[in-house]
Amino acid sequence: MRITKDETKIVGHWIFDGSKMIADETCKRIDWLRNNYLKLISTDGSGWLNLYQDPEDKRYWQLNFEHGEMQGSGPPTLILLSESEAKDKYNV
Repeated sequence: MRITKDETKIVGHWIFDGSKMIADETCKRIDWLRNNYLKLISTDGSGWLNLYQDPEDKRYWQLNFEHGEMQGSGPPTLILLSESEAKDKYNV
């Protein structure tokens, strides 16, 4: 369930089960990573973007929601940021 060295983007999806939208396994994985593994470092001024850090390899991950037109802005996505990107965007 942890993030592998070759991953750079983890994209969740919602699936319509015939009556409602449900989170796929990747959404569940992202939620697990956020709640049990990654360390929250910062939130941007809008409150929609969060910066996390992997406690093992110290890589930075930005949580965002790429579908603003959907309720709750859609399923979650984790995107790898370089250290300089994290510092520039989040002042860490």
